[in-house]
Amino acid sequence: MKIGVCIKQVPDTATKIGVKEDHSGILEDNTKYIVSPYDEYALEEALRTKEKIGNSEVIVLSVGQKRTAEALRNALAMGCDKAIHINTEGQGFLDSHAIAKLLATKIQSESIVLVFTGRHAVDDDNCQVSQMLAEFLKCPHVTMVSKFALEGSKAKVERDVEGGAKEIWEVELPAVFAATKGLNEPRYASLKGIMQAKSKSLSDIPVTQTFAQDLTPKVLWSNYQMPAERKVGKIFKDEPAKAVKEVVRLLREEAKVI
Repeated sequence: MKIGVCIKQVPDTATKIGVKEDHSGILEDNTKYIVSPYDEYALEEALRTKEKIGNSEVIVLSVGQKRTAEALRNALAMGCDKAIHINTEGQGFLDSHAIAKLLATKIQSESIVLVFTGRHAVDDDNCQVSQMLAEFLKCPHVTMVSKFALEGSKAKVERDVEGGAKEIWEVELPAVFAATKGLNEPRYASLKGIMQAKSKSLSDIPVTQTFAQDLTPKVLWSNYQMPAERKVGKIFKDEPAKAVKEVVRLLREEAKVI
């Protein structure tokens, strides 16, 4: 069985982001990049599935600039067998629709039947690629997956829903599953894995060489801005009854929320 994992390289959640002077995007110089945390759960589940069923291959895929190869090498060091980098260096902005189309093209050409993704990427937080990918592949999709078990040609999964409840789904392969926190505990790349990764296949494919023809964005992002600085809070030291009256007055006259 061929198992696919789609990952995205994103700015480190602890890094300080800057915005370009023309507000066309973020400053990438001196920005540290990592694999999106939810994608790490997808990677781990793919590797665990391979270890359980044997006789399978884990292929990790990513769409992104030249630097994305670093994230793919890390996935190879974790235990993936093969990496495919759809290189968008110099391509310009690609939205979720275009990225899903590119991933679907390579997944189909590789005959992958089981696909894992993260529930969303922590940079743009769109939560779209996984669902669009399943649509292009014309296969079932389950998101917010917190438990996964493969039973022959079917997968039995649990997904988190509002209120702390769980849904149980039984899905026929091929299918796409979007992982969430709690599915597993992602492993670290070992020294042995890092050394072995150097001899594994990492295909670098220019975006222009894929079969996807129309990559015109359906959505464009513009006017990037840093969040406004939070106003200094007010502390009320009066007696409770007097403080409550003052809070109510300010909510009505200044905040205008009541």
